[in-house]
Amino acid sequence: MSLFRSKPKTLKVRVMTMDAELEFCIDCTATGRQLFDLVCRTQGLRETWYFGLQYVDKKGYQAWLKMDKKVTEQNVSKENPLQFSFLAKFYPEEVSEELIQEITQHLFFLQVKQKVLRAEIYCSPEAAVLLAAYAIQAKYGDYDPMYHRVGFLAEEELLPQDVIEQYDMTQQMWEDKITSWYAQNEGMTRDEAEMEYLKFAQDLDMYGVNYFEITNDKKTPLQLGVDAFGLHVYEAENRFRPQISFPWSEIGDISYRDKKFTIKPIDKKSSDFSFISPKSRRNKLILDLCVGNHELFMLRRKTDSMEVQQMKTQAKEEKAKRQIERNKLARERQLRELAEKEKEDLQQQLQAFQEEALNAKDALMRSEEAADLLSEKARVAEEEARLLSQKASQAQQEIQRINMQVIQSEEEKRLMEQKLQEASEIARRIVEESEMRMIEAEDLKQQLIQARQSEMIAKEKLIEISIQGLPTIDTNQLLTNENDTEVEKLSKEIEKERIEYQEKSKNLQLQLNGLKSEIEELKVEEKQTNWDIIHNQLLQQGENKYATLQKTKAGTTQDRVTFFEEL
Repeated sequence: MSLFRSKPKTLKVRVMTMDAELEFCIDCTATGRQLFDLVCRTQGLRETWYFGLQYVDKKGYQAWLKMDKKVTEQNVSKENPLQFSFLAKFYPEEVSEELIQEITQHLFFLQVKQKVLRAEIYCSPEAAVLLAAYAIQAKYGDYDPMYHRVGFLAEEELLPQDVIEQYDMTQQMWEDKITSWYAQNEGMTRDEAEMEYLKFAQDLDMYGVNYFEITNDKKTPLQLGVDAFGLHVYEAENRFRPQISFPWSEIGDISYRDKKFTIKPIDKKSSDFSFISPKSRRNKLILDLCVGNHELFMLRRKTDSMEVQQMKTQAKEEKAKRQIERNKLARERQLRELAEKEKEDLQQQLQAFQEEALNAKDALMRSEEAADLLSEKARVAEEEARLLSQKASQAQQEIQRINMQVIQSEEEKRLMEQKLQEASEIARRIVEESEMRMIEAEDLKQQLIQARQSEMIAKEKLIEISIQGLPTIDTNQLLTNENDTEVEKLSKEIEKERIEYQEKSKNLQLQLNGLKSEIEELKVEEKQTNWDIIHNQLLQQGENKYATLQKTKAGTTQDRVTFFEEL
């Protein structure tokens, strides 16, 4: 048995991606490429050429893991587990055309968002609000005022701290501004919102640029910017607009010795472009970034490899399928909304029927009460008419008795005649009143008959309302669209989206200008950063990122070399 403990054959490695923490056990002899491929496979990532593994070396500097060397032979801090960050090392020239996989797009979105929030990429306040709205759409989906109530963004980090500090605005005021933009993104899926974020962010001046301190032969402090388009030279305090630019298409070779870098142009008649990098430890990183960006620049201008063509075809098919599925979901949502609306209408109709039935029932009760009252009045009238008839009969009998009496004297005859006249008058009035009572009784009988008829009608209507059923909703007919026409519809929708995007860009800029005007009066001038001041000055001069790049690339390579040496 050996007295010496054997060295472990595996290493523990922890890799932090933008949205996950991964841990692996790798062989001690594993190369950077093997570890990198393992991380990519775990995430299902195929567009590996944009990414790398970053670590902090033993002297505290950030470095990228070399692919062709063993992990243990590189200057990695001896931690357990070894710590790495999986990050985008190179950026595409045009995100919407080059980023193929959703996972690639998502990782870029998270990294660019982090850089914006940390102010590593400068973003104006109004643009920061717009980007925050896209980020919220990607996380929460469509805005719903019933769910997304006041304060739902309280725990979210959405704006750079410098932006928040330079305005006299409360957290709720910022949330209101972001929410008003967020509500306009209705219908965007997560990948669409992330792509809109990246499309806007790539036009920011500092997007995708790695900055390094350099000097020319005159020891003038300058900054070198390395990005997907080429090399750019900036003034020491201005990272927005380069003084000169050298596109990768004009660069033939890059090398360094000690602190001096030499760029050899393709044009043999032009002098070499040289600069001094004061921090020699950064030279390997500068060279690595230059070589990698140059290779990707040249690859973009060649025919896509079979792997890339396959990925793009697969991505298009998946996008078409998602669009078809999205259309189906939209139709189903529309059907649900239609069904809900019809259900609501039916409920309102049912409520109206119930109210009508209640009113009919009340009317029936009133009719029954009126009929009972009329019936009683008719009975009383009949009784009065009977009594009057009896009185009239008695009066007639009295007249006959009076007529039959023999009046012996003239006085008696006169008195009798007078009584006879009075009795006749009384009898006449009784007969007239009896006839009136008979007519009134007849009218009451007619009213009673009408009341009974109204009662029957009300009962019939109540029965009809109670047995009436609700109509059913036939959604099958609404779902009969054929899948045959889906692809044709999709192509038309894509062309429509392209036209709408051009119009949207114009409207977006107008809205950004409007937002800037709204918050301008709340700005605290003394809290503006130097970058804010430079950015505003450039805006007043009407300059933008791409126009400046074209201007700084104008002229011959020799002219630019000469200009650099004179800075």
